[in-house]
Amino acid sequence: MLSFIAQRLGMMILVLAGLITVTFLMTQVLPGDPARAAAGRNATVEQVDAARERLGLDQPVHEQYVSYVSRVAQGDLGTSVFTQRPVIEDIAQVLPSSVELVLAAMLINVAVALPLGVVSAYRRGKGADLSARLVALLGAAVPVFWLGLILQAFLSARWGLFPLTGHLGFGSSVPTVTGMTTVDALLAGDPSTFGEAISHLVLPAITLAAAYIAVVTRTLRSTMIGALDADYITLARATGASEWRVVISHGLRNALVPTSTILGMQLGWMLGSTVLVESIFGRVGVGAYSVTAVLQNDLYAVIGAVLVIGVVFILANFVVDLLQLWLNPRLRKGKRRERAGADESAAEASDLAGERT
Repeated sequence: MLSFIAQRLGMMILVLAGLITVTFLMTQVLPGDPARAAAGRNATVEQVDAARERLGLDQPVHEQYVSYVSRVAQGDLGTSVFTQRPVIEDIAQVLPSSVELVLAAMLINVAVALPLGVVSAYRRGKGADLSARLVALLGAAVPVFWLGLILQAFLSARWGLFPLTGHLGFGSSVPTVTGMTTVDALLAGDPSTFGEAISHLVLPAITLAAAYIAVVTRTLRSTMIGALDADYITLARATGASEWRVVISHGLRNALVPTSTILGMQLGWMLGSTVLVESIFGRVGVGAYSVTAVLQNDLYAVIGAVLVIGVVFILANFVVDLLQLWLNPRLRKGKRRERAGADESAAEASDLAGERT
């Protein structure tokens, strides 16, 4: 286990180094002069030169790279031209809102996609399979911005089931502790504000999750079909185990190994896809912050947002690796016992047969 975790940590460091290098190259190839942006649009030539010297842009590229890595390691992502504040402080202020939205969308994603994938695999070729695949396909085919506007038009404007935009209703507030409105409402012991925050979160989370449900459903369906056709499933049924235990304990657990990888990647993708959702529903998050930074030609804010999203993506994949360590016993036992993907379930089914005998 320690060897597995050490390998993954080493890969994380390598990927993080590559990410930092890519974001540095962005400062070299993106159009615009960072010194001019930092000095201001009406700055004189002398002020621009002073800003270039202050930012180290007058140094050779390799020295700029070393300086950039050193600043990033200290948490210094530069200063925003638009807010005149450190970029790391701006992102720390808006990131919790986006994380809250992504976690809610991921919860919807898992709650909808896993049952659809299991039902579709178990009833493959039948009406339930076709219906589940059709629902997943529709979610993937509908553009995010169109789905968000439709949900607003009907569920908010016409039927009044959910709020239209924002985090909370007019006049409502909650002390900021984590930056996540729902969590802060719970910490404040305010159930009414918590319910209001949840109601504001439902439509954006559904909009963000819709496109990802299809991927998880199709992946789980494919792996579940292979698992349900395996010999150990036949053995488990022969022992008299309930169909529920056969499908969930033996089939689903083995099918979740590749599916968990997809879910980990989707967590990072969702964070990068909050731009449209936050714009439609008037939420202040890292997506909306990135849009403002692009419109204001705020180079360091854009690069800082890219870097933070990349770090979240890397951490999410590390968590998935740890989850796979729990789901797949072969990773805990090392490569000495390489077997087919369902050896653990086969052994469990054999033990059950012995107990019944």
